Amino acid sequence: MQPMSSATAKLAAKAAAILAVGALSLTACGGSSTPAASSAGGVQLINTGKLTVCSDVPYEPFEFQKDGKIVGFDMDIAAEVAKDLKAELSVVDSSFEAIETGTALTGCDVSISSVSITDTRKAVMDFSDPYLNDDLTLVATEASGITNIDGAKGKKVGVQQATTGAQYAKDKGLDAQQFEDTGLLVQALKAGTIDAALGNQSVLGYAIKDDSKYKRVENYATGEKLGIAIKKGNTAMADQVNSTLKRLTDDGSLKKYETTWFGEAAK
Repeated sequence: MQPMSSATAKLAAKAAAILAVGALSLTACGGSSTPAASSAGGVQLINTGKLTVCSDVPYEPFEFQKDGKIVGFDMDIAAEVAKDLKAELSVVDSSFEAIETGTALTGCDVSISSVSITDTRKAVMDFSDPYLNDDLTLVATEASGITNIDGAKGKKVGVQQATTGAQYAKDKGLDAQQFEDTGLLVQALKAGTIDAALGNQSVLGYAIKDDSKYKRVENYATGEKLGIAIKKGNTAMADQVNSTLKRLTDDGSLKKYETTWFGEAAK
């Protein structure tokens, strides 16, 4: 999961999310004191009739509040997992620290929150099959004339500091301007102080998807994959989640979600 804004902005957004919890009817953390109940496929749910999902809200475009609801790419997938389990979706607003250490899974059936699959995390939780390859992308203004990464040399290119995007730009010989977070990077792109930005396709694709002045020029495979976190050893849940992900892949729904939230991929 890549940060999208400064720590201060993130905390402010988190405070707003907490204030809206009552209106959104989010389930309180900590799970239920009642025994787990079986659902479709013999899956044991923490709360009877509900798929309890931990997510770090807000983190656009994966999970955020809009018109009194929690929406986003992850939430579209979560809703489909719940449907296949014949259960109601219940979202718990959790810290990402609790999610990435696995402690969130003491009160949730799964964690869906733009979680990158890493060996360190696999030591404390299981993962579904990957549901998104969050590779890098180069986005640029149409007016820049940039059509590939070589064409970006000599242009004003921005990256988020200390990220795979920053390293990739350096490896490709770009003298890129570094920004503290992606929010500032996007602001610079839209203000015209840089011609292009290089970073994760999920965040940058979302930032420009409704603005014809910008385009995704190229994608670059870095191997970063996102997965749904599941309690260690819960094979029944893992099988059910993977079954849903396969259905969404086979019927084209997952690709549709990607286009909706991240825009069209680079040609």
